[in-house]
Amino acid sequence: MKTIFVFLTTGFEEIEALGTIDILRRAELNVKSVSLTDSKQVTSSRQVTVVADIMFDEIDLSDTEMLVLPGGTPAYNDHDGLKKAVLAFAQKGEKVAAICASPMVLGGLGLLDGKNATCYPGFEKYLKGATLQTEKAVVVDGNITTGRGPGLTIDFALKLVELIAGKEKRDAVAAGLLV
Repeated sequence: MKTIFVFLTTGFEEIEALGTIDILRRAELNVKSVSLTDSKQVTSSRQVTVVADIMFDEIDLSDTEMLVLPGGTPAYNDHDGLKKAVLAFAQKGEKVAAICASPMVLGGLGLLDGKNATCYPGFEKYLKGATLQTEKAVVVDGNITTGRGPGLTIDFALKLVELIAGKEKRDAVAAGLLV
């Protein structure tokens, strides 16, 4: 089973990161949290410290299903290794997802040119080349999925389940969550 990497950096949004990881794991998908810091311990925007599964330099993109960037901080845009990995992965047509502030990374890389996208209010200016659909919770355009923000994490994560494992699996997970 291919791996889904969910990246964590100092100031990440807990609901978006942990909610997405939780829902993907409920779908029995192979998910690994990845620290972009110098430690496996990563502290979120609300001072919750989480232990990531692996460090960034340990990831292997050769057997990867999807890259997921939670929001909460523009710091994702400061990690050159992450940006190189996302760009290379997306340019091969592989699935990339970002929610809240993190679609700014995709916009800065030119990955939203001519694509529909959404983001957290106030970050629209960073979605260069995108057709904004900020009234939508989740937008899928080709291999790129964007989500609006923390309160819409369940919608975002369930859409990722659907993209990877199909609508039947998505519906089963949603039923278990009572949504």
